Amino acid sequence: MKVLGAQLAYLLSQQKSRGNLKTLVKFVFFLLIVILLFAGVFHWIMIKVENQDHSLITGVYWTLTVMSTLGFGDITFHSDIGRIFSLIVLVSGIVLLLIVLPFTFIRFFYAPWLEAQLRTRAPREVPPDTRDHVIICGYDPVARGLIRKLKLLGVPYHVIEPDPSVAASLYDEGISVVTGEIDNSKTYEALLSSKARLVLANLDDATNTNITLTVREKATEVPVVTIVENRDSIDILQLAGATHVLPLKQRLGEHLSHRVNAGHAKVHVIGTFRGMLIAESPVHKTPLAGRTIRETRLRHTIGVNVVGIWNRGRLLPAHADTVLSDFSVPVVVGTPEQIANLESFMVIYDTNYSPVLVIGCGNVGYAAASALKQNGISVHIIERDGSLLARASGIADRVFIGDAADREVLMQAGLVEAPSVIITTNDDATNIYLAVYCRRLEPDLRIVSRVTHERNIEAIHRAGADFVLSFASLGAESVLSILQNRELAVMGEGIEMFHVRVPESIAGKTLGESEIGLRTGLNVIAVQKGGETITNPQGALVLAAESELIMIGDTAQREEFNLQYG
Repeated sequence: MKVLGAQLAYLLSQQKSRGNLKTLVKFVFFLLIVILLFAGVFHWIMIKVENQDHSLITGVYWTLTVMSTLGFGDITFHSDIGRIFSLIVLVSGIVLLLIVLPFTFIRFFYAPWLEAQLRTRAPREVPPDTRDHVIICGYDPVARGLIRKLKLLGVPYHVIEPDPSVAASLYDEGISVVTGEIDNSKTYEALLSSKARLVLANLDDATNTNITLTVREKATEVPVVTIVENRDSIDILQLAGATHVLPLKQRLGEHLSHRVNAGHAKVHVIGTFRGMLIAESPVHKTPLAGRTIRETRLRHTIGVNVVGIWNRGRLLPAHADTVLSDFSVPVVVGTPEQIANLESFMVIYDTNYSPVLVIGCGNVGYAAASALKQNGISVHIIERDGSLLARASGIADRVFIGDAADREVLMQAGLVEAPSVIITTNDDATNIYLAVYCRRLEPDLRIVSRVTHERNIEAIHRAGADFVLSFASLGAESVLSILQNRELAVMGEGIEMFHVRVPESIAGKTLGESEIGLRTGLNVIAVQKGGETITNPQGALVLAAESELIMIGDTAQREEFNLQYG
């Protein structure tokens, strides 16, 4: 009854729906008048022409049987005038009852009723006992990635959707959605924002500013995380009350720039945990290439542990006998001092001082080129839009206006000499095409690319990209790191670091007996036991119940872990 009441309330609250109902009532009233009129004419003809006498109800009965084309035949006219009248009633019935009435009913009642059902399907408030939830102000790629992570962690969330039809569709997909206007304080009151764990404003800059101010009306203490498009809007959002402002496109460009091979060999820190640093160190054109992990003696001479190896876009487990190819990028864990020593060891080796080629000078490409220049690396930019020439010229050593799909443009820009190329367009099909083209032209080139849709990750890796990162995954991981109050660790597209307490099902077993890697594909890089962190643990290590596993892998592998071990 509550649902029915809500649907009726919505139906009657809409001016258009009220007008439709009035039209339907008018038609029904007109139809009743026609029926009564025909019944009256029936009696007149029967008395005056047919010399028959019938009751009033018989006249209505005859009119309805003829108009509905049922025609039982128990009451008939024998005169021509009576039969002509019957034809008029029959044709009127076909038009009014069989054509106009169904159309009017569907158009002015049934369709609005279905719309009311659709628009009231998604809730407009959260249960009164809701707390420690995440409020997401828009359903976009960042939200989709974040929701999947929140579900794994068991963190409740609610998405705000102003369009009831879209909200109903999301609700049917299993998304926890609430219908409401994002700039209305009553929406956040209905969402119990004062009890929320975090509010994510992930729309355009102006709307995010409005959201932040509106949230602050109801919740002065809740953390508000905003995603910013224009760097000039950062200060405005902070003044509006945002706790964290994420310039994701700028950060995406910076993270892509950190994955190139250029200048001398470097170590790139990609995250931290428990006072330890996680870093990547390409072995391209260094003495480490061609050796096994055991032969590198990194653990003995420097103290770092190799916990994984990137090879052509795939993160592989690190075994002592694994050979590091020229394209391998080991992932290492160590103390800040050990990572600094590794940097000192690697920096003496030169790779290639030729300019890095950046394709595209939008926000991401501009940020990537700026980060490279800040690190003293020369940059050449290829940009198709001539209006961006001035902007690109301000940071690049040289700018080439043209299509990167043109071989002549690529050659003029220095593809043959370039150590790496960064592909930054926001079109996945273009990025895949360019990755294939660049890989065919220069097989030894390191290709770093942006990707928009998760479904294209495998395709762009097959196309030849060595490292891929998307706006959506970076955004989701950034928000999650804020939610968990930890440092951001960007392992790569789809690859994350998980902190999980040892499940009861494997407590007391050795790491080898647990078969975590075999059954889930996750790579256990460390075990936290009391105040001790054991990196690159051996299979004989006993997993105590109070220990914590630090693993790297993708979301699907984490879901499989939950399924296998509870």
